[in-house]
Amino acid sequence: MLRVNKLTDYAVVVLCDLLRGQALRSAADLSASSGVPLPTVSKILKQLTKAEILQSVRGANGGYGFARRPEVISMTEVIESLEGPIAVTGCVEDSGECCALTDQCPMSGHWNAVNTAIRQSLNDVRLIDMLPESRFMEPTDLVGSIVARHTLALQAQEGEPNR
Repeated sequence: MLRVNKLTDYAVVVLCDLLRGQALRSAADLSASSGVPLPTVSKILKQLTKAEILQSVRGANGGYGFARRPEVISMTEVIESLEGPIAVTGCVEDSGECCALTDQCPMSGHWNAVNTAIRQSLNDVRLIDMLPESRFMEPTDLVGSIVARHTLALQAQEGEPNR
């Protein structure tokens, strides 16, 4: 069975919570509102910041926010930032993993098509598609409301002295 790990599942919960709020939120605030334990939220935020999905802003009004427009972030990016490259088997192209049968394996290279299909499917799903609201809102309305809220909050943050 193909399955994302628990940390990735929690990361999507935290990211969707961040989408619904203001542009910058503290780890403690995200933990309280999402129900994900603070140590786990902190770990997620660190990894997503390293992957340049999120950014961290220091200061009294700082916190974590999206490093780029949320509507362009794919689920592939989210999953790979937490789990590493998507590979259905260890011997998929560029995975760097091999088994003892690699040289004579009749399946060598054939899993790449499956891996590519899964990766493309995940690329087609945007983070905002994971919001429950995406089921009943028009995509442009959903993106518009998220972008407007985050743009205004970021502009207000940029206008503050001594961040």
